[in-house]
Amino acid sequence: MSIQKAYAFPHPPLAIAEIGKGDEKLITDTLMAFDIAAKEIAQLAPEVIVFVTPHNINYSDYIVISGGYATKGNFARFGVPGISFNVEYDSEFCEILARTAAKRDITAGTEGELDRNLDHGVMVPMYFIMKYYSDFKVVRVSQSGLELSTTYMFGECIRETAQLLSRPTVVVASADLSHKLEGSPYGSKPEGAEFDSQIVSIMKSADFGSLFKIDDELREKAAECGYRSYLTMAGCFDKQQVKAKLLSYEGPFGVGYAVLDFEPQESDESRNFREQYMKNNYDEAVLAKTTEDDYCKLARESLEYSVKNNEVLPKPANLPDEMYKEQAGVFVTIHKAGLLRGCIGTISPTKNSVVEEIIQNAISAGLQDPRFTPIKVEELDFLEYKVDVLKPAQEVSSTDELDVKKYGVIVSSGSKRGLLLPNLDGVDTIEQQLSIAKQKASINEHEKVKIERFEVVRHG
Repeated sequence: MSIQKAYAFPHPPLAIAEIGKGDEKLITDTLMAFDIAAKEIAQLAPEVIVFVTPHNINYSDYIVISGGYATKGNFARFGVPGISFNVEYDSEFCEILARTAAKRDITAGTEGELDRNLDHGVMVPMYFIMKYYSDFKVVRVSQSGLELSTTYMFGECIRETAQLLSRPTVVVASADLSHKLEGSPYGSKPEGAEFDSQIVSIMKSADFGSLFKIDDELREKAAECGYRSYLTMAGCFDKQQVKAKLLSYEGPFGVGYAVLDFEPQESDESRNFREQYMKNNYDEAVLAKTTEDDYCKLARESLEYSVKNNEVLPKPANLPDEMYKEQAGVFVTIHKAGLLRGCIGTISPTKNSVVEEIIQNAISAGLQDPRFTPIKVEELDFLEYKVDVLKPAQEVSSTDELDVKKYGVIVSSGSKRGLLLPNLDGVDTIEQQLSIAKQKASINEHEKVKIERFEVVRHG
């Protein structure tokens, strides 16, 4: 027995009458869809329901599988402590899922959970399901910042675990869509409606390969919280035909709510979406190598040499003269499948030449960026590199002298110093640029700072 069905459930607490106090009547389509899905789940009578939630603790490099034998939760945070839950975890499923993930080199496990109580991403769908059916054990897994192929592959692990245990299993992808629709208390953006349109079209046609193609900047501007839940759920059906049905979509409060169900059909080797995604990434990285200049090639060869030999690349002798003569701060940025995989740099020169600066910072970007795990040898063929050589910084007296496309910024307050490169995706205003630079330096938003600007020569 494998996955019986999967469902996409939004998680608005106001859908519950005691919390909504009448506002729930504005999402009647969602409530009707909840009812349909819950009755279907009752008919399926699964032994296990796996909830993929964005509202448990999320790590950048680790998926939390809630551990222990039981848990509880209530809606006290939303003013209704009387609605509570006491549920049993399927601890064997959780343990085998962690081991299955480890075999695929996915960092996941039952450690690192700071709050063991249920979150509303689980409790809202559970509330409606338990109106009709409660004879199930729970598996709760978090989202993470792991790369998209790994997030999808974790869904494959969920299916494999259900098969190993021969337990009838339903997967619930807890997922609100954009929080930036018209009328949103968080403010509206056109990207909100665009994201929802794309994701609903993809999911109702079960075109899961297109999940990998959704633009990262679009997702960020849409302020969604469910994309990775969808991606994990999609992985549960890798190499299978899927019958998908949109039960409802609406967004009267400025937040998108979609309810969908997914029923697996026959096997279909052509729906190997993760493999296709990885092949596309490999092809793009290979193409990038054919056009890289000496700066990017040196960054790539420096990291590859270090990862394979655990040594620093000897200084090459066949590079342009200016790379040996010039001293400058250098930033090396590494991307994998369009996502940042590492970035380390120096504001001013620390070595005798740009050559040595690139070698040092390429290795640091790949192996020592604290936001990411060190790059492994099997990743090297999928990486793309950019090298920014910094020109000397100039202090400015007014933000009128700044330009987010042309100049990077350095903000300083006492010993705290933060830098942001120019012309970055998603950084569209001077205010954003300065705010992010302050955050990187742990400088208070309203603290007075010294501002410097600099230009870069960008390679790649």
